[in-house]
Amino acid sequence: MAYSSENPIVQLKKCLTLVQDVSTHTEANRAFEQLCGIIDAENPMAAQLLEMLWEEAIMARRSALFWQQMSDVEKDMANRMMDNMTQMRQNYLRLMQEM
Repeated sequence: MAYSSENPIVQLKKCLTLVQDVSTHTEANRAFEQLCGIIDAENPMAAQLLEMLWEEAIMARRSALFWQQMSDVEKDMANRMMDNMTQMRQNYLRLMQEM
């Protein structure tokens, strides 16, 4: 990816778009490294600050994905429990009718 001719803000937006999907994190990191190389040449401290924020953004995205997956698992478990409960009630009602 050749980002060197682009505006750094546009490059950063592209990086942030790529980081939204875990499968494109490698590509996002490569694009971000190129961006940091450009910024580091102009202002090393700004590049360091941007790198820190980038690491936090990646950790936050991965954490959000983890908790989303946990939420999906809990939802599936709750749905199965409700299905089992409904089946048990139906079985109980049939049993009572047979008596």
